[in-house]
Amino acid sequence: MTTGRRLVKYALAYKKIIIAALFMLTISVVSDLAGPFIAKNIIDQHILGIESVWYETTSGNKAVEFNKKYYKREKYFASSERKGKPIRILQVGAKFVFVDQELKFDGQRSFQAGMLTVKKGSEEAEYHAVVLKGTELLTFYQPEIPGIFQLLAIYFGLLVISAFFQYGERFLLQKSANRIIQKMREDIFGHIQRLPINYFDNLPAGKVVARITNDTEAIRELYVTVLATFFTSAIYITGIYVALFILNVKLAAICLLLLPILYAWMLVYRKFASKYNRVIRSRNSDINAMINESIQGMSIIQAFSREKESKQEFEKLNHEHFKYQNKMLSLNALTSHNLVGILRNLIFVAFIWYFGGQALLPANVISLGMLYAFVDYINRLFQPVQGIVNQLANLEQALVAGERVFKLMDEPGENVSNERISRFKGNVTFDHVSFGYKEGEYVLKNIDFEAKHGETVALVGHTGSGKSSIMNLLFRFYDCQKGKIMIDGKDIESIPRQTIRNHMGIVLQDPYLFTGTIASNVSLDDPSITKDKVEQALKDVGAEKVFKNLENGYDEPVIEKGSTLSSGQRQLISFARALAFNPAILILDEATSSIDTETEAVIQEAMDVLKKGRTTFIIAHRLSTIRNADQILVLDRGTIVERGTHDELMASNGKYYQMYQLQQGSNELAG
Repeated sequence: MTTGRRLVKYALAYKKIIIAALFMLTISVVSDLAGPFIAKNIIDQHILGIESVWYETTSGNKAVEFNKKYYKREKYFASSERKGKPIRILQVGAKFVFVDQELKFDGQRSFQAGMLTVKKGSEEAEYHAVVLKGTELLTFYQPEIPGIFQLLAIYFGLLVISAFFQYGERFLLQKSANRIIQKMREDIFGHIQRLPINYFDNLPAGKVVARITNDTEAIRELYVTVLATFFTSAIYITGIYVALFILNVKLAAICLLLLPILYAWMLVYRKFASKYNRVIRSRNSDINAMINESIQGMSIIQAFSREKESKQEFEKLNHEHFKYQNKMLSLNALTSHNLVGILRNLIFVAFIWYFGGQALLPANVISLGMLYAFVDYINRLFQPVQGIVNQLANLEQALVAGERVFKLMDEPGENVSNERISRFKGNVTFDHVSFGYKEGEYVLKNIDFEAKHGETVALVGHTGSGKSSIMNLLFRFYDCQKGKIMIDGKDIESIPRQTIRNHMGIVLQDPYLFTGTIASNVSLDDPSITKDKVEQALKDVGAEKVFKNLENGYDEPVIEKGSTLSSGQRQLISFARALAFNPAILILDEATSSIDTETEAVIQEAMDVLKKGRTTFIIAHRLSTIRNADQILVLDRGTIVERGTHDELMASNGKYYQMYQLQQGSNELAG
């Protein structure tokens, strides 16, 4: 499915609101476009209508008294009413004259010494005429004033109706656009939760953030501004063409040439704009990613004096973004004002040519009202054209942004399962498991061991030996390529990831805290974990001693990543979090490696309580912390090279013995 169709599909979810908005838009356009017709009627029927034929009559409604006689315009006579002698009131230059008879023909007029001369081709006629004074002329206009005021009232009424429905249309379109973007952002964020961890291994967080915020905001502009402008312009252009065809078919047909010209121009524009916008959106993501990385690692940048290099790297990305923004600016400048100016001039040339030619023909009389209406409609025609051209840039940005967003949403993910199973006993078996983050490059090879309910299994080994990879597989952040992992005899790949994790807890080497409070970071706002459970979990891990002096207690604010807390405090909160969820299987990923000796002693006191009734896996950095483990697995380059208790491994004088002695020697030297 194309990007455009997918964007339309999102819009169709709120089609009722959009249809209501388009209905209101149609009413608004019709009301607005009636204006020139009303103006034409006022000019031709009332202001210039005074030049139509008048007849002598008796006094009465719409009758005008002049020289002790009464006259009435032909249009105001009833069918049964008798008409008297015809007369004419004609404009000659700046004067209006009264002619006491009907004209043989109309044409070029001149007035001199009480005589009106009318010429038409080779024909010429003269009539006795009287110049009307200002008050006398106004007397003849009196019957027209009620009609003019009535039409003006209708005109202003239509303007009010147009403004009201235009407001309603814009409100509804923006409301639907905001709902569409709200749903889209929820869908994207929800999809991110379902993506496997390995998707984020090669994608910087800043790029993901850019797609959820910047790209969806560009799409929002599509629904709020671009589509609203296109809908409005399409209805306006349609209405204007209908009006033009009613007024004059030939000129309206000439104006139709605008549409293929506009379409061709749009194709040319989109060809270049799409290319530029892809680079702009991509560099914008790169800039976001770099800024995010720089903020995260600011302490390292400053500590190693890398400010200059970071700035240069940023400037390189920023310059490329600037370069393509300028290309877009040039493209927009060439295709917006210039396009509309060219089209406007073409239409007015056609207009002058057509009406000028018509005026030269004696048989054709073109009314001033007709001229006014045409000029008004042609001017109005270029407002929606200008609107469409000006929104082409936003359209392309939105389509490119939509393409990037949908690419993220097309990444294969797993549906979040609400399935719940009874609590594990905690018997874990790795049955000849092999795994690699990249295909064919195994970081775990033929891992085979069993951890029984309530046992503590420690994993030790040098960096890169595969300790954390085992835990990643157990937690189903990744799935193994060979062998299988079983919990209580059941293959974990047959159980939804969320269902497995519901009975597992993890404490990472670098604990992650969310913005909130200490208490909310323990419960993660899970309604099943009460305040009492939170306090008990913190008490069990010995947090009372560490947090007793905080002003707000466990409601002490925690800012992003808990940067105001010490590593030991963050780790204690992480321990309490794992305990509060009461897991059947507990994973401690080098959880004490970044904790000072005093805090480690506090945690060690709570470890026995924490491990009771649970199968516990400890990835150990300090070997002294796992002396009481039921089983120690020594890993080297992805394989288990030794296994046993602390005493058994020390007695064997193997790799574990060497590592332990090396650490003890380092500790003695440090002491």
